Amino acid sequence: MAQFDLFGEVEQKLEERAKRREEKAAKPPMPRSTPASRRKHRAFPGGPHRHAMEVAENVIAAWFSHYGGNRMDVPLGTIAALSFFREPLVSDWLLTLEPAQLPPLLREIWGVQWMARPDLIEVARPLHNWVEGPDEYQLRAVQAVIHTAIYNGLFDLTASDDPYERSEADVLSPLLTGLRHKSDKKWRGEYHTPPSVSDLMAEILISGPDHGRTIREPALGSGGMFRSVAQTLRHHGLNPHDYTWLGNDIDRLAAACAAVNAITWDLGPKTAIWCANTLATEDAGLTEALAERTAVIKHRNAVVEQALFERKARRLLGALDQLFEGAAA
Repeated sequence: MAQFDLFGEVEQKLEERAKRREEKAAKPPMPRSTPASRRKHRAFPGGPHRHAMEVAENVIAAWFSHYGGNRMDVPLGTIAALSFFREPLVSDWLLTLEPAQLPPLLREIWGVQWMARPDLIEVARPLHNWVEGPDEYQLRAVQAVIHTAIYNGLFDLTASDDPYERSEADVLSPLLTGLRHKSDKKWRGEYHTPPSVSDLMAEILISGPDHGRTIREPALGSGGMFRSVAQTLRHHGLNPHDYTWLGNDIDRLAAACAAVNAITWDLGPKTAIWCANTLATEDAGLTEALAERTAVIKHRNAVVEQALFERKARRLLGALDQLFEGAAA
């Protein structure tokens, strides 16, 4: 994979922060404080959900003022890609990029995530297919979206190393619903559950005598219920990685957003998300989705093995060349 290296003067700062994170990870984990004490340190305007709404509203305004049309996938995919960054300092560097520099960067971001979670990134394909061939007009609008998201504090919501803090709000949900025309939302029956309602439902579920180890959502949307359950588990000192997360939605863009959110919220390795009609598909498409997930992971493993083999072969050939050059001398 071609590397995209434009960090310039912030590269050293990024390396220093990465070193500090490694040192922090090596220390024994501190007990998690109560939800109230965690949230009082956050500086969101009106709370994280209101902040997410403001980010979405401003991004939508920037997109329609620079491009318009029905290309929901472009602004959604741009914000989704930005949500993978775990380094707030990168914002200063992103603001220096020209439109022509954005496609290779975005391809690199999605490629790196594919290597880590190919199953989820394949589901998110509707959000990054466009990166292969955007025109200049679209790229200027993408640049405006990136600048607007940064200036409105997107990274305050998504760039933390702590998955608890990254899971305080869903940025993609208000962006997805805001980009859609009202008549389209009515036709689809797309009305995302308010966070306060899903939080209450999650608390009732997790506080039950036996809530089980599988979280199943047949009308997933962008994953709001998953977010609430994951946060509630963390409130109770439980790890979302110990649970199985199964969710599907009839809308491909919604399922794609949920797949990205599953990475952002760190739901863990036992997560399967897919696009299917729960009412019209046998077992809601679960069997087929799990088979496709297995095939994608197998393909990723084959790609990695091939890359490692080629790397070793190049090293061997380089050593042989040096050996022959020395013998000839």
